Amino acid sequence: MTSSDLTPTDADVVETPKNPCEREVSVEIPAEIVAREWSSALARYQKHARIPGFRPGKVPATIVRRNFEQEIKSEIFEQLVPGAFREEATKQNLIPVGQPRVVELELEEDKPMKFKAIFEVLPAFEVEGYKEIKATSEPVSVAEEEVEKTLTTLREQNVTYENVDEDRGLADGDFGSVAFTGSSTEEGAEPIEMKDVMVEIGGEKTMQAFTDNLRGAKAGETKSFDVTYPEDFSDHRLAGKTLHYDISVGGIKKKVVPEMNDEWVKDLGQDGLNTLEELRHRIREGMEHEKKHAAEHKMKEEILQQLTAKYPIDVPRVMVENAIDQRLEHGLRSLLMQGMRQEDLKRMDIGKLRDGQREGALRDVRANLLLEKIADVEKIEIADEELDKEIAEAAQQSKQNPLALRKQLEEQNGLEGLRSQLRCDHALNLLIKQSE
Repeated sequence: MTSSDLTPTDADVVETPKNPCEREVSVEIPAEIVAREWSSALARYQKHARIPGFRPGKVPATIVRRNFEQEIKSEIFEQLVPGAFREEATKQNLIPVGQPRVVELELEEDKPMKFKAIFEVLPAFEVEGYKEIKATSEPVSVAEEEVEKTLTTLREQNVTYENVDEDRGLADGDFGSVAFTGSSTEEGAEPIEMKDVMVEIGGEKTMQAFTDNLRGAKAGETKSFDVTYPEDFSDHRLAGKTLHYDISVGGIKKKVVPEMNDEWVKDLGQDGLNTLEELRHRIREGMEHEKKHAAEHKMKEEILQQLTAKYPIDVPRVMVENAIDQRLEHGLRSLLMQGMRQEDLKRMDIGKLRDGQREGALRDVRANLLLEKIADVEKIEIADEELDKEIAEAAQQSKQNPLALRKQLEEQNGLEGLRSQLRCDHALNLLIKQSE
């Protein structure tokens, strides 16, 4: 609890919508305790106050009180309110979630301090009947056609291009090695210049204008033509625009797809793979692993959906807001890693983004509270060895030192959060196991 979290607010101005998790306590601190703190704070200000006309440390208490009354009250507030609030909450068997909002503060030098604290608590609930929750486990299989399709894709990724030496023009199926300049009629538009670009004549992904204008062109020839891109073109920078291209054909190439045999597999240079059959086996194993992972994820989602629907408990709003913060932080970080510019990020409507994450965040918080309750019922505990193993795996993935990561978690009070998450994972796995 920090002083910034306990800034007094005017109860007549700030209205907090009631919610089932919200509680309010009234606190009174005896006048003698307030007087002691006031006297102590006043003495500190008297010692260090700099008032024109008085020597340091010699300013009369009445003048110090008049000039620094708000600062003195703020110090007393910070010194007394947190402890008094915790004591009163404990007395009433209430466990606060997040920081309280202090209202109706009364603070005078020779009087008891009075205030009300508004805060949220975890809901009281039971999870009787959770063992009735069942999810469908889908069988995992990999068809031969899927393996062959992956092999075909792998071959396409390892094609080579050979020069066509005969004296002829580009034909369908050929690849033209070209250099080009593309210019737009829009004012201020920068020209596009590229070298060593491969253009497939008649290819599915080749704009028809390129195929029509380059078909028949020989090495060394140049072509000039306009291309109008459709409004729904995949590259939004070109969508709906017309560009003029000056293209120079450097050469004609043929795509050579490697023959699917043991020699090709050896050329791939993958450890432990020497034959085509071994490659097929590894591809099948990888696909089975991915499908199992997807099936497990789907099963977990189905169980969580049933769990939260069966127990639609109220949850503290502060926990939902924190979950939204985490979701947004993760999402925005991903956008930056994908290349989004900071200036584009700043133009995003954060309010709308928060609203879009609210339902999912509510589901996440509710699910975690329910899983924690199930973990309590099942007496699930996480041993230190398992916690250390989880930290070691996380450190390996993030390329950190395990001891440094553990220290970081300790400093940020994250160890208990990690332990709690592992308990939830165990509880969810228990629900999955009972569905099998």
